[in-house]
Amino acid sequence: MTSTSPGSGPESGARSAHPDHLGHVIFITAAAAMGGFLFGYDSSVINGAVEAIRHRYDIGSGTLAQVIAIALIGCAIGAATAGRIADRIGRIRCMQIAAVLFTISAVGSALPFALWDLAMWRIIGGFAIGMASVIGPAYIAEVSPPAYRGRLGSFQQAAIVIGIAISQLVNYGILQIADGDQRGKIGGLEAWQWMLGVMVVPAILYGLLSFAIPESPRFLLSIGKRERARKILEEVEGKNVDLDARVEEIETAMRREHKSSFRDLLGSRFGFLPIVWVGIGLSVFQQLVGINVAFYYSATLWQSVGIDPTDSFFWSFTTSIVNIIGTVIAMILVDRVGRRPLALVGSCGMAVALAFEAWAFSADLVDGKLPTVQGAVALTAAHVFVLFFALSWGVVVWVFLGEMFPNRIRAAALGVAASAQWIANWAITASFPSLADWNLSGTYIIYACFATLSIPFVIKFVKETKGKALEEMG
Repeated sequence: MTSTSPGSGPESGARSAHPDHLGHVIFITAAAAMGGFLFGYDSSVINGAVEAIRHRYDIGSGTLAQVIAIALIGCAIGAATAGRIADRIGRIRCMQIAAVLFTISAVGSALPFALWDLAMWRIIGGFAIGMASVIGPAYIAEVSPPAYRGRLGSFQQAAIVIGIAISQLVNYGILQIADGDQRGKIGGLEAWQWMLGVMVVPAILYGLLSFAIPESPRFLLSIGKRERARKILEEVEGKNVDLDARVEEIETAMRREHKSSFRDLLGSRFGFLPIVWVGIGLSVFQQLVGINVAFYYSATLWQSVGIDPTDSFFWSFTTSIVNIIGTVIAMILVDRVGRRPLALVGSCGMAVALAFEAWAFSADLVDGKLPTVQGAVALTAAHVFVLFFALSWGVVVWVFLGEMFPNRIRAAALGVAASAQWIANWAITASFPSLADWNLSGTYIIYACFATLSIPFVIKFVKETKGKALEEMG
């Protein structure tokens, strides 16, 4: 999908929105960011249903892992196709399709006939997640006044981490009603079914909000609707803007754009160009530290070392709050201290925290529980790990990927890097239950090793992009 971005073209026509219009722009951005909220919610809500699904369908760790991870297949397909769909039918229609898919997935997941259709509903939800991960940031960039684009663009990431936290809070509340039993009955359905079904509420809200926000001016210009585009530009950038100049500069930028293809990414020696391999490396390292274990399996993890099911959901929720705090810290610091320093600090912090988790989980269980000291260390280290990830790699990788590639290959390179991230996410998600059955402490040693290896990778291969125009990347 094509999209405007800071530094991608002249922006003489507008520098800031009139204060009277800023509230309207914030509403538009927040409505679009509901896709990010559903991204986070749908990604992590399964955490509350893992053990119930295992018991209801009497499946082993390998099959369970595939049911949990299968949504990522839909994510990859949705992300790969969303841009082309949006360029054909518009950003708003694409949001509405995603909202319908989120709704269908929520209802189907809550009322499955068997394991196979639960997996199918999760693939559909994953497709919607993939669409939301592409459409939201692109739309926000295209409707935001240049002076506010960075801050408004951060709404998407903030919405994702809030969605993760709310899903854990809802899961915790439902479990309380079910007396701590994931398979406890509430109104004829089991608790885990309610957890998956509640997502229908924000999904419908997302769909309704999509009817209240305007189409992207850039898309409207691409299909020849110049007057409608001018009107929307006036709504979001104010009456003091030279609208004819803004329309002309957007059209000029669109004419100059190079439609990058996979062939543009190929080098002479190592397949891809070196900069593409760096992007792939950033994406893969972000996932190989095991961050999604904290959001997909944390309740199961804590129960496996003797923590009461209700308490395990509480700790999953507190981890999500820490994730929000870390994300806010990153949003504040990323343009002040730079991307590389945050990445290095995060890698060091994650490596230490994961090493402590590995040590704690190496203890023998006493009456089915970790010893007191190791239990406290495990809980603390888990929160520290999420904090360091959130204030570093959780945010800076996406910033790097949006900035580090030359203009001529940016779209295609970003697509390859994002695909690598989904594949690595799938690998970690699908392998964790079996690895945990093998050796939980050893699993965390593996994640700690990847966090440690990310330090020399950043030092040697990753260049700082802070303060550079996109045209300087090469």
